[in-house]
Amino acid sequence: MFEHRSEPLADRRHYWRRQLRYGGLAFGFVGLSLALGAGGYATLGGLDAADAFLNAAMILAGMGPVDPMPTDGAKLFSACYALYSGIAMPSAVAVLLAPPVHRMMHALHLEEEDRD
Repeated sequence: MFEHRSEPLADRRHYWRRQLRYGGLAFGFVGLSLALGAGGYATLGGLDAADAFLNAAMILAGMGPVDPMPTDGAKLFSACYALYSGIAMPSAVAVLLAPPVHRMMHALHLEEEDRD
């Protein structure tokens, strides 16, 4: 997946392909999470599409809900979605940042080997 520390630094073309692949995974995961949340808010909360998307986006971004949920089922969904979002969003950010962080750490490691 990533080059080993004993291997040379990947060329820029390979790096950008990797970044695009990881970015696609991260943004796809966020999009799927938004769709799941909006669907749940529309179905269980009785919200229209725009309000359901707004609630899902606000929860996923960590801002909190906008509309109160009318039923116990909707409240339970909202709580579970909030817990899921607390793990999903940082995970997506970690996937998005994995290639540049790895490249930086790999480059720093190569510089240390050159000094020895």
